[in-house]
Amino acid sequence: MHGNRKNGAELMVELLDGHGVQHIFGLCGDTSLPFYDALARLDHGITHVLSRDERHAAYMADAYARVTGKVGVCEGPSGGGATYILPGLVEAQDSSVPVLAITTDVATTAAGRFPLTELDQEALFRPVTKWNRVIPSVELLPRIVRKAFRELTTGRPGSVHLGLPFDVQISETTDDDPDGANPESGFYPSHAVAPDIGAVEAVLDALADARSPVIICGGGVILSGATAELEELASALEIPVCTSVSGQGTLPDAHPLLVGVVGSNGGRPATRRLVDEADCVFFIGCRAGSVTTERWRSPTPGVTVLHLDIDPSTIGANYRTRAAMVCDARLGLQALRDALPSHPIATVAAAKDAGNGIERVASARARKWEGFPVRVADDAIPIRPERVVAELQARLPEDAIICADPGTPCPFFSAWYRWPRAGRHFITNRAHGALGFAIGAAVGAQFGRPEARVVAATGDGSFGMSVGELETICRYALPIKIVVFSNASFGWIKAGQKSGFGKRYFSVDFSRTDHAAVAAAYGIRSWTVSRPGDIGKALEAAMRHDGPALVDLLTEPLEDADAPVSEWVA
Repeated sequence: MHGNRKNGAELMVELLDGHGVQHIFGLCGDTSLPFYDALARLDHGITHVLSRDERHAAYMADAYARVTGKVGVCEGPSGGGATYILPGLVEAQDSSVPVLAITTDVATTAAGRFPLTELDQEALFRPVTKWNRVIPSVELLPRIVRKAFRELTTGRPGSVHLGLPFDVQISETTDDDPDGANPESGFYPSHAVAPDIGAVEAVLDALADARSPVIICGGGVILSGATAELEELASALEIPVCTSVSGQGTLPDAHPLLVGVVGSNGGRPATRRLVDEADCVFFIGCRAGSVTTERWRSPTPGVTVLHLDIDPSTIGANYRTRAAMVCDARLGLQALRDALPSHPIATVAAAKDAGNGIERVASARARKWEGFPVRVADDAIPIRPERVVAELQARLPEDAIICADPGTPCPFFSAWYRWPRAGRHFITNRAHGALGFAIGAAVGAQFGRPEARVVAATGDGSFGMSVGELETICRYALPIKIVVFSNASFGWIKAGQKSGFGKRYFSVDFSRTDHAAVAAAYGIRSWTVSRPGDIGKALEAAMRHDGPALVDLLTEPLEDADAPVSEWVA
């Protein structure tokens, strides 16, 4: 680069391209003009996807990262654009998803002079990101961008924010940058951490002492690409495998050791009983947070707990831990598997009751699914959510991706959808549960896996918060299928008011929207379904349509449904 003058905006595009970035999701603004001009002029491999607001740009980057394993990148302008993009970074940070947000900023020379859209971006993003920096000069830009990608893809992944001031974008430099980009930092994990050998032995010692162990997997297993290693270890020791909401896809549904989702969102009494009856619980890539453990009551206090996680701060935070491994999930599971033949556990496992783990899983699953066929066959009006899940299950291919909002869709899909393949096929924002996630996430997932059938499952409360992205879907002709659970209320809160506050319903109901008509106004093929017998026909028509489609389903209110939620907040 010696003698070749480049400005900061051009350097940013060059470095993003060098790190393997192929898609950027974002929205234009005054302070972003140099950056957009560089994207327009330069020869690179990046496609910019224009969203309709910054929050959904971040959600798009989040889902894109989850389905590709690459860093998801979003961008927005200063001021309100920076504040709008923040919710997506909060979710990505606490869901351990590598998302880079670039917000342009007013010129450093204007700071403190009351320029339009000025705010302290570093202070704004510091509490909600893994790392963040406003770039102070064009000379420091390459070093800071490389640092950002290292932070994104090493250790526990999360969100990173970079502020790009206007004057840094237009300032030129001729300084050499001998290091350039680090392409290996564009994927997670870029530098996986192996476990301590003593920790491996301690975990196997504890498993050898257990008579009825259970594994609970979080999203970290999928993030690190450890599904095959988990299957090998669980099968070798015949240990039942449960998952958190984010851990769905850890094993295919047909696996004889897969129990399914446990916890207060998507768990059922039968799956909770299996955890409560265990004498040893092994958390893998899971924070053991309030939802997965039903507010730290399942597993019960005093049970032997083992923990494997890339983040040492999660270990021992909620349960006293007998043995722990701080490492990448894939490398940790490989180490456990490789140590099995020479460890006494091999003899102990062989001496245990044959089929113990498989029998425990089969019993729990049989109890869990009792009554489900009756609910699916119910022709009652309004439509039961279980019926919707079953009708979709019958019509979606095995590699389908479902992006679900956290209201009605999340617990019903978590409890009742059978994921035929291991891997990331279910995406929901469980860290903070903000409504309006699914439609934007579906856009990012579709760009990340263009060959896959992508479904956005949303409630009508969430739909109202994300409706603008229907135009984005149409503009890019994305074949996303949207399913709306329409019950004219913020159902989760209403259910909490029913269970914990004497049915004193307050400010939770709103007018019913004709979502099909709204979608049609954007140019999306749409159907409204009020009778259970018509669901299949509408879904089949939507799936056959080669463009985006929406099916609006008038469903049972959440407070009246047999929701797979163990308790509502009282």
